[in-house]
Parts: sequence; structure tokens; C-alpha cells
Amino acid sequence: MSDLLENPKSGRVRAVAALAKKDVRADTGLFLLEGPQAVREAIEYGPELLRELYVTPTAAARYGLDDAPVDTWFVTEQVLETMADTVTPQGVVAVCQQFPTSVREVFPDPGSVGAEARGASATEGSLPGLVAILEQVRDPGNAGTIIRAADAAGADAVVLTGRSVDPYNPKVVRSTTGSLFHVPVSVGVTLADAVARAKALGYTVLAADVSGDDLPEVRADGMLDGPTAWVFGNEARGLTSEDLELVDRAVKVPIYGRAESMNLATAASVCLYESAFAQRVARSSTDR
Repeated sequence: MSDLLENPKSGRVRAVAALAKKDVRADTGLFLLEGPQAVREAIEYGPELLRELYVTPTAAARYGLDDAPVDTWFVTEQVLETMADTVTPQGVVAVCQQFPTSVREVFPDPGSVGAEARGASATEGSLPGLVAILEQVRDPGNAGTIIRAADAAGADAVVLTGRSVDPYNPKVVRSTTGSLFHVPVSVGVTLADAVARAKALGYTVLAADVSGDDLPEVRADGMLDGPTAWVFGNEARGLTSEDLELVDRAVKVPIYGRAESMNLATAASVCLYESAFAQRVARSSTDR
């Protein structure tokens, strides 16, 4: 633990605060991590990614971060507020190395996967069974919540196309509440490439869209039992007709009440969990 950092205008403090900007994150390959829960997840699941930890003395004692396995500085409340992206920070800020996953790791080239594995059921464990693909998802809260939901549903990866929000945006990172360290996240690929790679490996590719068939009907048809990639589109515009032509089937979450529509992240959570349920039922049937 170093001496107390007290000057909010120091170069170190300004450098940390600058990570709220996308161009700075792109140049440095770093991102900002805020809050005790997110930092704990990083310590447990990606300690090698942590570069620096800044914590107020009070927060260090409260959250047991006195001996974190990373270079750590005590800071004043004013310094912490300058570094943090939130209005009311919780006394803990860390700088982390970005760690995007290549789309080739999510969807390997068919030639590198055995013929018997292509098209295999997700219950056999030959391929990732559940992947979320985000196309032009711009709202950081939605993107982060979908990553968190994918993690909770046991998905194997999340793919953000090049037209979606940066997953290392501070608001995205906060919305994942640590799930960013649990599930691989790929960035920069086009939707067409991601879908083509998924199909080449035998995935069923489904698009969440209001024009589609009801989700219970699609599950009853058995389309959720095997490897599935879900495509989720822009919050306001959804998916284009060209996007929908890429997928195997469009699916909608039916609304039984009087709500006008459903939030993107909520709909995505329902779709991912329906797939998780269906795959586990299929696994149980196979194991009998």
C-alpha cells in the first residue's frame, strides 16, 4: 500500500479518469472497474488482468481489500470521485487490462472441429451450446444486463458486433456486476460473419423480433434443444429485413398482459433462459 493520494489533479488521477473515454480505452487497452463486487470478481477470476487498485481507507477496511493481489493506493474521497464514472462511487476503483475473446474461439473454423462435433447437441458438450449475438445494441445498460443474463443462464459466450456499444464502457461494465469476468465476450465482428460461423458449426440461429413466431411454439418444435445462437437487435429499430434473412427463424416473446412492449434486456433474458431450460431437458432425456 502506497502513501495516500490526495491531489485530484495529479497525472495519475487524470489518467484513470480518462478511461471513461472510448478512444483512451482503445489506445491503452485498459478499462475502468468500479465497486467492491466487480473488483472481487476480478480478483477471483482474472487477477492477472488487474493493473492498479485505488481505494479509500474506509472502503479498504469495509470490503477487505487491504491485501488485494495488485498494486494498491489509498486515496481520498475527492480523488476517488474524480476517478470514478459514477455519481456516488463506493470507494473502490480499479484499472484492468481488456481481454476480448476472438470470434474464432467462440465459433471455430469448421476445419478445426471434428465432423462428429459439428451439429452435435449442446448436451454432448462438443461445442458451446448457447451464444448471444448483439447487433447494434447501443444502450450500455442493456448490453451489460444481457451479458449478466447470459452468464446466469449458463451461456458460453456473448458476441458484440462492431456496431454495438463497447463492452468496456464503464456503464456496461457496471451493469454486468462482474459477469464480464465469467463469460467470454467477443467484439468487432460483423453480424453476417458471426451468423455464418455459427451455422457452419451446426448452430440454430434465432433472432428475437416482434415479427417472429411465439417463443413457446419454437421451443415446442425442438429448435432450442441443440446449439443455439440468439441474435438481439437495436433497442429502437430492432433488426433489419436483411438481418432477418440471415437467421433460421425469427422469434418473439409473447406479451400476455397489457404492456406495449418489453425491454430488450428483459426479452433477451427470457430467450436465453428458455434455451437453457430446453437444453437441460434434452440432456436429461438423453441421459436416461
